[in-house]
Amino acid sequence: MTTLPILKLTLVITTCLAVAVLSSGQDAGVSTTKKPYVRTGYEATLSGTITFTGKQPKTLLIDMSADPPCYDLNPEPTTESVVTNKRHLANVLVYVRSEALNSYKFEPTDSPAMLGHRGCRYVPHVLGMEVGQPLNIFNSDSIIHNTHAVSKNNSDWNQTQPAGTPPLKHTFQKPDLIAFKDNQHPWEKAYVGVFDHPFFAVSDELGNYRIEGLPPGQYTVVAWHERFGEKTVEITFVPGEARDLSFTFDAK
Repeated sequence: MTTLPILKLTLVITTCLAVAVLSSGQDAGVSTTKKPYVRTGYEATLSGTITFTGKQPKTLLIDMSADPPCYDLNPEPTTESVVTNKRHLANVLVYVRSEALNSYKFEPTDSPAMLGHRGCRYVPHVLGMEVGQPLNIFNSDSIIHNTHAVSKNNSDWNQTQPAGTPPLKHTFQKPDLIAFKDNQHPWEKAYVGVFDHPFFAVSDELGNYRIEGLPPGQYTVVAWHERFGEKTVEITFVPGEARDLSFTFDAK
């Protein structure tokens, strides 16, 4: 009398377990499988110029009295938070965001990114690099420097670097915007953007930037400046498109 209901119940439980296992396997495949990024020849290019409006902030002299030998290396040091040339803005980090990029696997370049202590300053002031890419940090001065990376998504680290020693080498495993400072020279600052794709650029002394090789699709384009903040634009690229996208920051 009870055999048939028990058999039905067993079949229902078995079916549910099978569906759960299959669904779990499919979800895992979707979340972990990424296809290698291969150029097709139909990629898009993004370029533009960064400018600003309003009254330009004053460039200020830096007090390096904490380490007098720095004056010999850099006798007229000035702030770098706003670097301009006829209202063109340098040191703006431009990059893209897109869910579609998460389906690609990008192999980081073997060529190291370079950051240096020169004239008691970080050079360059703003830098972009990829997750897993080597970062080489040089001390080109004749004095001791310190490199301290203040990270949100990666581990903080800092290390002293005497003059004449080999470059420090480091990699980052997660996307991030990392502030670099020198604990011995508080005026030394730099910013390093770390991305899980190669589609980023930093505006030059004329405010120009250029990003190549973008797969067609929808993106959020971000322009970030340490003092003026962040601007974003939504954009869709068709195959082979070259698009000019300029940004203007308000100096207020």
